[in-house]
Parts: sequence; C-alpha cells; structure tokens
Amino acid sequence: MATQVRTDSAPTPAGGYSQALVVNGLIFTAGMGPIDPATGQLVGQDIEEQTSLVLRNLDEVLRAGGSCLARVVKATVHLADLADFAVFDRTYRTLMSEPYPVRTTVGSTLPPGMLVEIDFVAVVDGDR
Repeated sequence: MATQVRTDSAPTPAGGYSQALVVNGLIFTAGMGPIDPATGQLVGQDIEEQTSLVLRNLDEVLRAGGSCLARVVKATVHLADLADFAVFDRTYRTLMSEPYPVRTTVGSTLPPGMLVEIDFVAVVDGDR
C-alpha cells in the first residue's frame, strides 16, 4: 500500500502525480525542478543555483515523508546540457553526504529555462 506525501514547502504537482509516495519503507519522489514553492515560478539563472533549489525542494518532500537527504539511496538526474555536469556535480556534493547515493545522470529535453530535474529514492526508517 502506498502513502502519498504532500507538503506546501515544495512545488505543487502540475499534473496527475504525487510529490512522493512511501512504499515498504522507501520514499519515491517525483522529478523536481527549480520551482519556487511560494510562487510556482521557475527560478535560477545557472546550474548551480537551480541544483541548490531542487535539492532544497526535494529535502522538504523527503522530510514530509519521514526521510532526508542523508537517507537517499538512488538519484536520477536530468540535465538540459551535459556540459553542465561538472558544476552540477560540485554543487550536488556540497549538499549530499557520503556515502553518496547511486546516481544516473542523463541529458534530457526540459522545459524552457529549466537546467536540471532530479528524483530520489530514499529510506524512510533506518540508515542507508
């Protein structure tokens, strides 16, 4: 049985999906972009700024579901331009902790102005 996670501290879904679901001790987040939860507007002019906001938004969703960034075990990252990977990774490392989650990073067509989208799988109870 899945339990829906919902918080006003992260962007509201723009379609027929949940911010996250908790299933069997794991939380699965939707893909999150650099959206200001208060305004619903895309923010950030560069990959560093957008990555920081995405990770803060995801942390809010994880916390609402009983987890946190330190409990993430899998990350999927979509970059509008793979040339941004080095700066993305440097920013990601400042907000994530070791052991780093396993991660898949792909180049994707994202909405105009969006440089990064991330989704996570994290443990709700216990350590990684």
